[in-house]
Amino acid sequence: MLDGRMMDFPLTLTHFLERARQLFPRTEVVSRRPDKSLHRHGWAEVHARASQLCNALTKLGVKRGSRVATLCWNHTQHLEAYLGVPAMGAIVHTLNLRLHPSELAYIGRHAEDEVVIVDRTLLPLLAKFRNEIPSLRHVIVVPDDGPATPEQGHDYEKLIAAERPEYAFPTLDERAAAMICYTSGTTGNPKGVVYTHRSCVLHTMAACMRDSLGVGEDDTILPVVPMFHAAAWGLPFAAAACGAKLVFPGPHLDAASLVELMAAEKVTVAAGVPTIWLGILALLDAAPKTHDLSSVRSMVIGGSAAPAAMIDGFAKRHGLEVTHAWGMTETNPLGTLSRLTRSFVGQSDEKKLAAKASQGITVPFVEARHVGDDGKPLARDGETMGELEVRGPWVASSYLGGEGAEKWTADGWFRTGDVVTIDKEGYVRITDRSKDVIKSGGEWISSVAIENALMAHPAVIEAAVFAGRHPKWDERPLAAIVCKAGQTVTADQLRAHLEPIFAKFWMPDDFLFVEQIPRTSTGKFLKSKLRDQFGDHLMPK
Repeated sequence: MLDGRMMDFPLTLTHFLERARQLFPRTEVVSRRPDKSLHRHGWAEVHARASQLCNALTKLGVKRGSRVATLCWNHTQHLEAYLGVPAMGAIVHTLNLRLHPSELAYIGRHAEDEVVIVDRTLLPLLAKFRNEIPSLRHVIVVPDDGPATPEQGHDYEKLIAAERPEYAFPTLDERAAAMICYTSGTTGNPKGVVYTHRSCVLHTMAACMRDSLGVGEDDTILPVVPMFHAAAWGLPFAAAACGAKLVFPGPHLDAASLVELMAAEKVTVAAGVPTIWLGILALLDAAPKTHDLSSVRSMVIGGSAAPAAMIDGFAKRHGLEVTHAWGMTETNPLGTLSRLTRSFVGQSDEKKLAAKASQGITVPFVEARHVGDDGKPLARDGETMGELEVRGPWVASSYLGGEGAEKWTADGWFRTGDVVTIDKEGYVRITDRSKDVIKSGGEWISSVAIENALMAHPAVIEAAVFAGRHPKWDERPLAAIVCKAGQTVTADQLRAHLEPIFAKFWMPDDFLFVEQIPRTSTGKFLKSKLRDQFGDHLMPK
């Protein structure tokens, strides 16, 4: 047997940090502060500052395997922790600032955080749970709206200013932990997912592929997706790997601020959840010539299903291309991505749009199947619904602490909880989350398909379809509707809009007009809250 003759070169994030410094020293990383001022650093300066941070953390007692938490918006200091902490052999743990303090306390204890890096504007949130994390020894305050006082903690800028801009980064095992991200905890306590250097590096290489996100050195990337959510979909690592320009929005995530920043910095790739883009589309529709977004080549949408009407609206009315992706915290997170393959040459615009609105095909190294209640794989016919299961080198093999072992099959697949169809071309289409699926009289109804159709109505900006309890059919679909500003629509008009599309038993039994649809900490529709509030709407009073 002939052995291979290739170097056993470790796949670690340190390589990306070093490469960005050496090859792209002056390429900018731009951060917007709470006062909307912009701060600019080159990749060489980011490397130097990350080195200073590592020196400071070493003096504070941070060692290999120590957990360093972040409670921050998207900005340069957060990036320095993203890259520097794993490169020194410690583990960066991103805290979701939209969670309840009790959940943050649980997560901090569970992860055994020793240090927390926190924005000064978020100190009131930290104060609500910091004393409930017994392992926490140091607080480092990013002075985003002014200098930190000694009572608040170490001032980040003063702390690193006293340190040398070089650090002897160690050689690390590529399978060592690099980052901990927690699930949003919509059912039970949040679960910790531990990313390795290897998983992050392989994920980054896949994300940079042309048929994937296609990130390159000439891109300007705007991660609207928070850095505390699934590693900001890997975009900070991808930018470092290829030397792209990064633009961070800070806490300003409203549509007007984002569009202004995209135009001013000539962003080419932006990424966020559908609710962000629904707001941006409404803004562009209202004032289409206010901002020049001609530099934008791709708007990556993930986190939940993007309505086909939104994808079509961006393309037809504004010439903007949407790239629809799917992933989870447990998949590091990229799993599938929707691009049109050669099989769509000559196909109708309707079929092309349907494919773009699907979750797409798996990226290299991720494998997918969907199974029935008996756990057996189902036909790839585009019609049969089953639970999506995935596996791959950046898919979690277990949760931190061993909870939730039932999420993995005996033959090594991860149960995603998404109910999907898969067609013969391999395109995955999410029809529901398993906890949100509506089963009426024994028949499954896709809430996602109805939502997308409702959001195609010109008067509707948001729609969430959920299960209402019913005395005869057990469950029936209800629709929560948010109308566009200045517009109205009736229930009968919405029924008429849906009737040509869906079978009669799929039609919502009622339409509930609300001012806002509740959301999870990551911006997804929170249907459990709708069920709690309106679940008995169809029951006899």
